[in-house]
Amino acid sequence: MTNRLENQPTRRLACARCGTEFNCSLSGPCWCSDEAFRLPMPTDGDDCLCPDCLRKLAEQRADASAT
Repeated sequence: MTNRLENQPTRRLACARCGTEFNCSLSGPCWCSDEAFRLPMPTDGDDCLCPDCLRKLAEQRADASAT
């Protein structure tokens, strides 16, 4: 049996916040897996965020939890 994710092409996405296009790789390490922080996957029907928006959101959450 093969892993279904191995044969998935790289997805071209538009950021749910700013509309910037970026790549998401389901078949291998995606850029987001190299980030030092982890955020929950979107649950409101939105898709992933671009690197800049993901980092900004993580920074906002870190600042909010520090206060």
